[in-house]
Amino acid sequence: MGYEMRVYGWIAMTILVICVSPCLSLEETNGGICNLYEGSWVYDESYPLYDSSKCPNIRTELDCLKYGRVDKQYLKYRWQPSNCNLPRFDGKRFLTNFKGKQIMFVGDSISRNQRQSLMCLLRSAVPEAKVIKQGMDPFINYTYSDYGVSIIVHHTTYLVDIEVEKIGRVLKLNSIKNGNIWKNMDVLVFNTWLWWNRSGADKPWDYIQIGDKIVKDMDRMEAFKTALTTWASWVDTEVDTNKTKVLFQGISPTHFNGAEWNESGTTCANETTPMKGSTSSVGLPPASYVLQDVLQKVTKPVHLFNITALSELRKDGHPGDHTINHHIDCVHWCIAGVPDTWNELLQALIIN
Repeated sequence: MGYEMRVYGWIAMTILVICVSPCLSLEETNGGICNLYEGSWVYDESYPLYDSSKCPNIRTELDCLKYGRVDKQYLKYRWQPSNCNLPRFDGKRFLTNFKGKQIMFVGDSISRNQRQSLMCLLRSAVPEAKVIKQGMDPFINYTYSDYGVSIIVHHTTYLVDIEVEKIGRVLKLNSIKNGNIWKNMDVLVFNTWLWWNRSGADKPWDYIQIGDKIVKDMDRMEAFKTALTTWASWVDTEVDTNKTKVLFQGISPTHFNGAEWNESGTTCANETTPMKGSTSSVGLPPASYVLQDVLQKVTKPVHLFNITALSELRKDGHPGDHTINHHIDCVHWCIAGVPDTWNELLQALIIN
């Protein structure tokens, strides 16, 4: 408990020290420090922020209504911070204030999940806007030509490199070769975790390299920490944070285990409402503590985009079995849905 309280204390301190301007621009309600990540979900009939049926090309694993989800209450929740109000997403303002700039989401499929939400939000606000798509996986650039705004996704599951060598595919925990592309952005939103525990045929590597040492496998949490430390060193040595804002998204929680909300034997599949209260009974995932520990050691300004606890409450926000193949998905998030709140938070951090 003591360690967890220290972690939350650091989160609050990070928001106060790193995000003074965005936080001060928000409307405080109770005279306290504006911590965007502490609060609760409140029912709001004015939500969702857009009609997902009018947003083209939603990935099949995210388009819950299209693939049979009939309950819609999960769309009606708004995140309410305890001591301030989170501004409603304003797509025209986002594009106007971000004119001529580039934002890149760097990470696994959760990064693509957020990018999809952001583009649906923008389409709802400026449906006539011309969007030019360039590139292909792993780098795709969507440019709003009337505003000169580029939203770019780099799909990379580990952030560090995987290289094919004579012995096979090697996950190199001390190597980042895409950094020269990343550091040219105006805003970077990083994310990684989903793939670190994969095994067997599901993992896209055969060996792990740390320095000059190559091993068949190792403790995955330690590997995760080593890779994050490599990333942190890259930020400190390569990124001009006067030009580039750096955010690292907190661990996106999964909801496969109903015991987490006192319903053993269930998954997210039939959940229609959030957990009650402002904190989850299970606390933070272990990987969150590792991430927070590494971020505390970065000397340059880096913001923990801490969506973990607020998303932990949203057991109802996943596709469940409402996907094209009806496999249970308690990892990704429905569009529209929880990632729209992530983007309201992102707007507050980089625009307000």
